[in-house]
Amino acid sequence: MKTYLLLLTLLLACAAGNAAAAENCLSGGCHAKIASFKHPHQPAQGNCLSCHREKTPGHPQQKGKSFELVAKGSALCATCHDALGKKKVVHAPVKEGECTSCHNPHGGNGRHLTQADENQKELCFGCHDAAPFKKPHVHGPVAEGACTACHDPHESAGKALLKGDLKELCLKCHEDFAKGMKQAARVHGPVKNTPCTSCHDPHSSVHPSLLKEKMPDLCLRCHKEIGKKMSSAKLVHQPLTDAKGCGNCHSTHFSAAKGLMAGDQKAICLGCHGGKPLGNLPLRDIAKELAGKKTLHGPLKEGKCDGCHNPHASDYRRLLLGNYPVSFYAPYREGAYDLCLKCHNKNLLRYPDTTVNTKFRNGARNLHYLHVTDRIKGRSCLACHETHAGGDDKLMNPQGTRFGQWQIKTRLKLTATGGSCAPGCHLPLAYDRERAVDNAKAQGVGR
Repeated sequence: MKTYLLLLTLLLACAAGNAAAAENCLSGGCHAKIASFKHPHQPAQGNCLSCHREKTPGHPQQKGKSFELVAKGSALCATCHDALGKKKVVHAPVKEGECTSCHNPHGGNGRHLTQADENQKELCFGCHDAAPFKKPHVHGPVAEGACTACHDPHESAGKALLKGDLKELCLKCHEDFAKGMKQAARVHGPVKNTPCTSCHDPHSSVHPSLLKEKMPDLCLRCHKEIGKKMSSAKLVHQPLTDAKGCGNCHSTHFSAAKGLMAGDQKAICLGCHGGKPLGNLPLRDIAKELAGKKTLHGPLKEGKCDGCHNPHASDYRRLLLGNYPVSFYAPYREGAYDLCLKCHNKNLLRYPDTTVNTKFRNGARNLHYLHVTDRIKGRSCLACHETHAGGDDKLMNPQGTRFGQWQIKTRLKLTATGGSCAPGCHLPLAYDRERAVDNAKAQGVGR
């Protein structure tokens, strides 16, 4: 018992001596700055001798130092803190035992005894080049100087001292993407199979959305066939050439629609082709053409504009998928009607008589052939049909087709096996697929 009391007395005396020594260090006019830190190191507030020991009596001395550290480098810190440097990737200062390259051993204005306040960039840029972090478009944590939001300052199991799997780390903040990806019918391949940094710079970029390259160049790294088409085609779809590029029509991460479309294909197209100007020129108002029409062209009825148009690039006017006459008169020749014949019977215009290639016939006489193959005044599809929608059956326009300043009304009347029309081109003529009509009295009028 006496031994225990003696030991306790000695410990209390030692502690009192340490406290007195610390008090003397802070208030003696030599080390007063140590007490001014916003975040002081706990031992520096009353236990200086836990880190320092006197090696020469008579402190302070005019020459030399009378105190030394009780241990060197990180070994000193490890007397209180758990030892670091056991994981796969270790921050260089930690690996070298240089804790004080980032931390002030007495205190700091930032948390964790760092010299920087809340903005960690000041500290990190002491070693890391600042230029890659100061481009026009900056990632939120970088802008805030919150480097440790993504990186562990000491050690990590993954490269770049990341705090976890890269994609999971991104989705911890981008919760909307995490939720959307789980619910989406289609997820973009790179999003599903590669890190986010395949497309995005995690720090800053000269391109919007932190993209590593401008649109559409970034997408064309993978979509090489589209790139090849764009580089050789006569016409490139204008949205591909602006800053948003592919993102004008496609969802870049996930979508419920085929082709990662950012919504219904027709609705996306009409978002621009609904009277919206292209620079100083208004685009053709297709939305107005479709409004209230009785009949939609087959692809449009299915909500598809790409049945006739290439959404990226084409050698044909209006980004069409093939040749399509633009004039009222366009005599048939091989290849001239390739666009229409992609879907319609390829023999539609080849034979003067047929019973299988068209329903527009009088008996076996092919009336499509009759109208289109005349070598001087062969009429194009436009002479009778609308390309997108018609107010009547067969994509006919009740107001007629424009012929210069005149609109030629067709006055089409259909029956179960044929019909009749009376346009400005000729007097009323009838046709019937089962029993040919004799129109001899009206033949040749107005031709």
